[in-house]
Amino acid sequence: MPVISRGLEGIIAAETRIGDVRGDIGQLIYQGYDINELAGKVSYEEVVHLLWHGRLPRQAELDKLKTALRAERELPEGVVNFLKSAPKDAQPIDIMRTAVSMLGCYKTTRTEVDMPENSQIAIKLVAQIGVIAAYFHRARQGKDLPPVRKDLSEAAHFLYLMNGEVPTKEAEETLDVAYVLHAEHGFNASTFTCRVVASTLSDMYSAISAGIGALKGPLHGGARAMGP
Repeated sequence: MPVISRGLEGIIAAETRIGDVRGDIGQLIYQGYDINELAGKVSYEEVVHLLWHGRLPRQAELDKLKTALRAERELPEGVVNFLKSAPKDAQPIDIMRTAVSMLGCYKTTRTEVDMPENSQIAIKLVAQIGVIAAYFHRARQGKDLPPVRKDLSEAAHFLYLMNGEVPTKEAEETLDVAYVLHAEHGFNASTFTCRVVASTLSDMYSAISAGIGALKGPLHGGARAMGP
């Protein structure tokens, strides 16, 4: 009789060096770094570079990444209109899944930017997902949508959009640590879903929106952090 491995338990589906969750000993690894070497010591933007490139950035590389992220924060008008008109009682994760999928309908690359298309898309997604979350949070409360700014870090910018004012340094640093802690969590169901979609040579927007759908499931955790 065939052996059924529920949830792929004990099955090696692929290998990754990006992250490793060692739950039995309470350890989280990013590209060979223990999370305690990163959280509170390097910024979220530095961790983004680490996860993408396998090493922490030099200052010039960090400056370039920050500039690129801040340049791509503006959402397409159609996505903003969707966030304003979406049902106010919708689950935020449903809004996120739909909005990310919508982003794929708009031009995602710029010819004057010297980097591969997928790198440009990755930067857009990192830059815009926080804007989507903050704008829907305000829109469903009937509040105005603050214009994006390019002089704030990723953490500070999200708090600014959420609250309509620049956060304190302490609030910015607290959220930055949270971003670092949640940046990578190994080979879980949502990242596996993203890999399956990407393996068909589909586009990144399809892979990420599918991963968000998997994240919503209660057997993954139900994405309570994005609940109402």
